[in-house]
Amino acid sequence: MSIADCLTDVPHPGEFIAEELEARGWLQRDLAYILGMSEQAVNTIVAGKRGISPEMAKALGEAFDVSPIFFANLQNAYEMSRARDPDPSIAKRALFQGSYPVREMIKRGWLEDTDISLLEAQLSRFFRKNSVCDIPYMAHAAKKKDYNETSPSQLAWLFRVRQICSEMVLPSYSQTKLKEAVAEILPRYMLDPEEIRHVPRVLNECGIRFSIVETLPKAHIDGVCFWLDDKSPVIGMSTRFDRIDNFWFVLRHEIEHILNRDGIGVSDEDVDVDVDIQGRSESAISEEEIRANMAAENFCVPKEQMDSFYVRKAPFISERDIIGFARRVGRHPGIVVGQIQRRLDRPEYLTRLKSVKIRQYLLPSVVADGWGEPAPVSL
Repeated sequence: MSIADCLTDVPHPGEFIAEELEARGWLQRDLAYILGMSEQAVNTIVAGKRGISPEMAKALGEAFDVSPIFFANLQNAYEMSRARDPDPSIAKRALFQGSYPVREMIKRGWLEDTDISLLEAQLSRFFRKNSVCDIPYMAHAAKKKDYNETSPSQLAWLFRVRQICSEMVLPSYSQTKLKEAVAEILPRYMLDPEEIRHVPRVLNECGIRFSIVETLPKAHIDGVCFWLDDKSPVIGMSTRFDRIDNFWFVLRHEIEHILNRDGIGVSDEDVDVDVDIQGRSESAISEEEIRANMAAENFCVPKEQMDSFYVRKAPFISERDIIGFARRVGRHPGIVVGQIQRRLDRPEYLTRLKSVKIRQYLLPSVVADGWGEPAPVSL
């Protein structure tokens, strides 16, 4: 017999009281006298028409010389047996929300808020699996242990980038065009923040699918690079810091992965999203990441020129010095400050110069998702 069957056979506590009265040779009026209450009140309990309150449990415990918890448990078991079974979808919703930020995904328009069977089908389609059982982390909630392990929230973000970029129609990737863009075209847009609006077009012309997706809560994502196939690289960014220096560093970091063809043939769940790119120590990341960081640093400010400037001016570098140097190397002062802060290990140094927001110029020219507006893709 199952537990469910046992629960449906649980008798009302009044049946036990009736049996105990018979065993003791008492009448209901005798129990009423002992309890100091009317015989009618005792009868409603014995007949199963009234439950046992905590106060009554204590009184019956005294009357029968047993623990009042015994009567409280009898009443609780009876009430549980009479309670309706919960909606079966509750367990599934708990599983989904315990594995991924499903409620946030619905809020962001990545999924539709519908009945559990359709939600299950949506999740399978979103993660490109035949069944929710095949979705990574769906069997349990996982915590990120190190930089080589992508968390559930980060994986959901990555798949949203994939979903958006999979619908883009672009020419095949050209490494020649990308190298030309890195060397000659993109640096033209690093002086004026408004010029960042040209970046998506340049990347698309190189065959790179590029999108901006707002990060999910606690995901802390900067960017990602992966391949739809050997000729279709993808760059996704979150612009979570919305600063000019961070944008150019993260972008060039991901471009380096493409130039080196990092990640080709890697399965979706094994793709590493880049988290806190500029804040990680080299001992915590792979050689591929170190190489990408070095390329990004040299792109933001050419290393030879930065070394010369730093040797001459550090540690007392004025705002005027930075503005003049930035003009000479064709970079916005905020980009230079970002590099100087790292060298001085002073994140507060001249922060005002790099607190230049770029998202407002970028979003109108790119397929973006978030900040109240979902990307126009099919669910």
